[in-house]
Amino acid sequence: MIRTATLEDIDALLVLEAQSFDEDRISRRQFRHLLTRANAAVLVEERAAQVVGDVVVLFSRATSVARLYSLAVAPQMRGRGVAKDLIHAAEQVAWSNHRAYLRLEVRKDNARAIALYERLGFRRFGEWTDYYDDHADAWRYEKSLSPELRPSLRKVAWYEQSLDFTCGPAALMMAMATLDPGHKPNRKLELRLWREATTVFMTAGHGGCGPYGLALAAARRGFAVRVYVSGKGVHLVDSVRSEDKKEVMRLVQEDMRDQLRVLGVPVVHAALSLEAMEAQFAAGAIPLVLISSWQIYAERFPHWVVVSGFDASFVYVNDPYVDYEEGETKLDSIHMPIARERFAAMTRYGRVKLQAVVILSAGADDGGAAGATGRASIARDPEKR
Repeated sequence: MIRTATLEDIDALLVLEAQSFDEDRISRRQFRHLLTRANAAVLVEERAAQVVGDVVVLFSRATSVARLYSLAVAPQMRGRGVAKDLIHAAEQVAWSNHRAYLRLEVRKDNARAIALYERLGFRRFGEWTDYYDDHADAWRYEKSLSPELRPSLRKVAWYEQSLDFTCGPAALMMAMATLDPGHKPNRKLELRLWREATTVFMTAGHGGCGPYGLALAAARRGFAVRVYVSGKGVHLVDSVRSEDKKEVMRLVQEDMRDQLRVLGVPVVHAALSLEAMEAQFAAGAIPLVLISSWQIYAERFPHWVVVSGFDASFVYVNDPYVDYEEGETKLDSIHMPIARERFAAMTRYGRVKLQAVVILSAGADDGGAAGATGRASIARDPEKR
């Protein structure tokens, strides 16, 4: 019988940890957190009134991905179908929590676990070098829980922002490196782009980057650029209280807009529909999209992501931010599936519901549609011995 674990199961869960893992064991405190407060599910399998296995599934806040974080089976029960039962249960609980994909990591030298995952329909989609405490490498596996999904994904470069306020430059580097591999993302370029594109001020701390600044930085580097913004007011200013700061942001934006006009970069004062964005992506362009991070990270700040694919149900994005505190890894930020309806809601920032998209494509724009041309998490390893 498989059921949801309770606090009364913690002693049995700790025994399984000790039997299954030499390092990186989940502690009593961590199990208590997983069972009471975390965005997670802990399931146990009982046979003859004994807990003989458990599986821990983590749910990303706003994306449609669940992560099989840990799978442990009592030594005397291995090879008797417990692991398979628990994996099926993990798929079911992920689906019931509206997740369409289940992902996991596994040691490259764990042939038995790899064979099991592949038999159960998981596909290898990435790797992680030096992942485990003993420096072993890991394969990344994924299973679609909705067989009809056929995402159209592009191999979009990924770069992790190195500072809290450089999501825009990180997103821009991803797009540029995808369209022209000669553009190599690095921290020096990240900071240079931020200096070129910054709004100077925001609510507190360093200023972020608005659509005009990112578009200008891309255009100066020879990319075809088209900007879509809803409304003609000052971007990202509604949370700024100081009138002096607002005036500086207005002047910076006005100057950037003048430079875009000189360079002939089209600025469309209208929201770009998801269907139109998908069409431009299909034509070869890379969209940078401003989102509100509240639904993903419970923080009220503007955030830039790069679209990496579409299907009938989801928009896939590369996110330059990695939420280590939630146990995520860098690969969790690549091809993140977000339900189309939720993504549309995310693309409205602040009280004015600002919508901003910067479309990049290779070469000079022909005036038509852009793109018409040219923490580190604890590593868990199922049935590790």
